Amino acid sequence: MNYNGRKFVSVENTENGEVSAKTFFNYKQEGNILSATYSGGEIVKGTLIGIVQENGSLLFRYNHVNRKNEIRGGQCCSTPTILSDGRLRLHERWKWTDRDQSEGESIIEEVK
Repeated sequence: MNYNGRKFVSVENTENGEVSAKTFFNYKQEGNILSATYSGGEIVKGTLIGIVQENGSLLFRYNHVNRKNEIRGGQCCSTPTILSDGRLRLHERWKWTDRDQSEGESIIEEVK
């Protein structure tokens, strides 16, 4: 599975998350290294970096600046599924690693 050039939008998130339906992600992949930028909604600017595992799942760290001018960060494990129209859906389990330390789940879907 290759994520290079794919774009995603959040469709579901737990209450303690800052990503919303207004947040868009632009993924890049070189070998098994994943990177992305994201912004929108409460997120002014964010980046992530991680690894694409052999089964297509993702392990990454993320950091962003929100509209409150706070720097937030965490870690995430995403598991892909393929939708009937061929787009990817990522089921994410994440944890803040900053002051919060809470955990959550979210879903992002590919935008064509």
